[in-house]
Amino acid sequence: MTTPLQFEQQYESEWAELERALEQIRRGRLSKAAVTDVQGERVAALYRRACEHLAIARARAYPAFLLDRLEQLTATAHQVIYQRREFGLDAASRLALVEFPRRVRENAAYVWTAAAVFLLPALVVGCLVYSRPELILSVVSAETAASFDEMYAPGAQSIGRRRTADTDWMMFGFYIRNNVGIAFQCFAAGLFAGVGSLFFLAANGAFGGAIAGYLTARGLSSTFYSFVVTHSAFELTAIILAGAAGLRIGHALLAPGRRRRVQSLVEAAREMSVIIYGVTAMLFIAAAVEAFWSSAGWLPPSVKYGVAAVCWTGVLGYFTLQGRRAG
Repeated sequence: MTTPLQFEQQYESEWAELERALEQIRRGRLSKAAVTDVQGERVAALYRRACEHLAIARARAYPAFLLDRLEQLTATAHQVIYQRREFGLDAASRLALVEFPRRVRENAAYVWTAAAVFLLPALVVGCLVYSRPELILSVVSAETAASFDEMYAPGAQSIGRRRTADTDWMMFGFYIRNNVGIAFQCFAAGLFAGVGSLFFLAANGAFGGAIAGYLTARGLSSTFYSFVVTHSAFELTAIILAGAAGLRIGHALLAPGRRRRVQSLVEAAREMSVIIYGVTAMLFIAAAVEAFWSSAGWLPPSVKYGVAAVCWTGVLGYFTLQGRRAG
C-alpha cells in the first residue's frame, strides 16, 4: 500500500494547482474579473480529484496533518465553486433542485434508521391503542382525547382546528410553530450522542400512532386519515430527515475518527445544514397544506386521497431522482 509520504508526493502537484486556482478565482471575484469556462472546468475536475484523495486518505487512516490539508482544500474549493454573489434565485434553485436531495441520498443510512425508529413505534402503539382504546389515557389526558373526538367529528366545518384558533391563518401559525419545534428537537438532541434524536423520533412516532389508533377505534378513520394523508407527505418526511441529521451529528461526536471531536462536529454540522434548510422549507409547505387544504371539510375524501397520492409520489421521486445529473 502507498505510504502517506508517497501519496502526498504523487498528488502534491494537483493539490498545489487547485490551491493556486482557488486563490486566483478569489482575487478575480474581488476585482470583478471574469472566470473563464476553461478555468472553471479545470477547477471542478481538480476539486473532484481532491475529494477522491480525501476519501482514500480517510479509508487508509493517513496521518491527521494530511487529512487536515485535504479537508481544508476540499472545503475551500466547495465554497468557492458554489459561492453566489447574492442569495438569489440561482442559489435557492441549486439548493432545492440539487444539493438538498443529493445530501439526503448521501446520508441514506441515517435516513433509513430515523424512519425505522419513527415508524415502528407508531405501528406498534397504534395497533395496541386500536385494540384497547382506553390505553390512549396513558398517552394523553381524557380532556385531550375528547378534544380529538371533536376535531375529527364528521360534521366539523374545519377539520383538525383547535378551540383556541378561529381562522385557518391562526392554525397555519400554530402548525409552523409546532412542526418546527418537533423537528428542532429531533435534530438538536443529536448533540447527546444521537440518543436524544432517537428518543424524540420514537416518542413522536408513538404519539402519532396512539392518536391514529384511538381515532380509528372510535370510527373517525375517514375524517382523520383524509385530513393527515396529504400534508404528512411533507411533515413526516421532514421530521424523519431532521432526526437523520441529528443522528449524523451524534455519530460525528461518538466516532470522530482521526479528527478532533470539535472538528468532526463542525464538519457534520456543515454537511447537515443543507438538509436543515430543506426541512424548514418542507415544514412551511406542510403547514400551509394542513391549514388551508387538509382542514377543508367541504372537500370529499376521495379528492384528498388523490392529491395525497400525487404529493407522496412527488416527494419520494424528488429524493430518489432529483439532482442526479447535475454537476
